[in-house]
Amino acid sequence: MSGKRTIRRLAAWSIVVALGVMALKFAAWRMTGSVALYSDALESIVNVIAAAAALWAISVSHKPADSDHQFGHHKAEYFSAVLEGVLIVVAALLIIAEVWRAWQNPAPLTQAWEGLAVNGLAAAINGVWAVLLIRVGRREKSPALEADGRHIMTDVVTSVGVIAGLVGAVLTGWHMLDPLLALIVALNILWQGWRVIGSSLDGLMDKAVPVGETMRIRDIISANSKGALEVHDLKTRIAGRATFIEFHMVVSAAMTVGDSHAICDRIEEALKAEIPSVRVVIHVEPEDEAKLPHGTGAVPFA
Repeated sequence: MSGKRTIRRLAAWSIVVALGVMALKFAAWRMTGSVALYSDALESIVNVIAAAAALWAISVSHKPADSDHQFGHHKAEYFSAVLEGVLIVVAALLIIAEVWRAWQNPAPLTQAWEGLAVNGLAAAINGVWAVLLIRVGRREKSPALEADGRHIMTDVVTSVGVIAGLVGAVLTGWHMLDPLLALIVALNILWQGWRVIGSSLDGLMDKAVPVGETMRIRDIISANSKGALEVHDLKTRIAGRATFIEFHMVVSAAMTVGDSHAICDRIEEALKAEIPSVRVVIHVEPEDEAKLPHGTGAVPFA
């Protein structure tokens, strides 16, 4: 199965999984009357909305370039990831509101162990699905899929915190543990939401590739630029799955256009072989545009 089909199929199944998990969590809440379980169920509604948004963004991002979007639609996934981050924050605020109500009016739990079992099943399903989404999202460089996985993982953390709080409340009879643990989990969700938003904004702002990846790109260019004199002004940016690379290559003024083009082709092919969905732009310049002295036999970066 191709990367595109894999991403789309997982995004579609995320909606189905989110609906199933939401049903389980609301069932657990109705069984126990726990404010923490109710808050956990509220967050699962956000998961359904986020999964639908991710599917839309992934479908748009895979559209080919057109006359209005000549560089493609890769950044569509970042909008979905930002939305997911915002929804995570909203869910955390809803949980805090419920915690405040429960703090003022604590109540004993009913059918606690049955509710814990149902909520534990939902958490297990979410945990397996989140790991799968994050791994595939990283491998296929899909911000929307990875953000959806991270969002679901925060839901798993919520469920674990809720279960811990309920176990403590049942064993000790201290019902205030229920809202207290829910509050701690809500604060963690706020932090996770901020991280998702920050990561997505980096993509929208054309953040360069990490330093380690930049050095790998430089090595690939150097190893395949025999015949050139110098490479300078290397620039990179990431847009969803695509990595954009641009640089200037200095060649001898006596070199023919055909020979310089052959060097460019060799570099592009090497980069495409190592970096999925790479887009390369090479600006060829004559030797009087060089920034460093030559004659060493190497192809230096300026």
